[in-house]
Amino acid sequence: MEKKSFLVLVLWLISAAILAHAGQQVADTKHAAALDAEQEKRALQSLSRIVEKEIVSAVDAMPADKFGFAPTDGEFKGARTFGQMVKHFSATNHILAAAALGEEPPTDAGDELGPESVRTKAEILAYLKGSFVHLDKAIDAIGQTDIPVNASPISPLKRSEVTRSALIVESLIHAFDHYGQMVEYLRMNGVVPPASRP
Repeated sequence: MEKKSFLVLVLWLISAAILAHAGQQVADTKHAAALDAEQEKRALQSLSRIVEKEIVSAVDAMPADKFGFAPTDGEFKGARTFGQMVKHFSATNHILAAAALGEEPPTDAGDELGPESVRTKAEILAYLKGSFVHLDKAIDAIGQTDIPVNASPISPLKRSEVTRSALIVESLIHAFDHYGQMVEYLRMNGVVPPASRP
């Protein structure tokens, strides 16, 4: 009887040790996943700050009376004005950030055109800065499983592919597409982009 009790005790201790080890592995995996989410969040915050600095400084560098400028020759015919481009870019930030946060797209974002009421340089700059605040809120939500993610009609990502990080990255990629256009518009108006100044 004692041998049997001893064997049961040994088996119980071995089982307990195995379960404790397995539990620790699960905890370590969850901790590693949390660390990865935090690392991903910090990396995207750094990239977003760089993008925001470049874009906001480029927009601020354009004189207020040139926000209605758009090149008209050749392939530029029908291109957005500088102000329209910044509003489009900002509206897209808002739309993608809303999807990343499980929100409905802002009603004033229009079809990526931005609010009709936003017209002056100061208003456009404020709308642009607000779009980065919205994007930062989406970045802060990385790793939070209680906040849903929506697919966005302006994103090429299918519902089964969409993630919070992917929508944020899409927004940052879109930013540099328009940054290149902003640089062209600035130079066409004799303005050296801040990032290119000595």
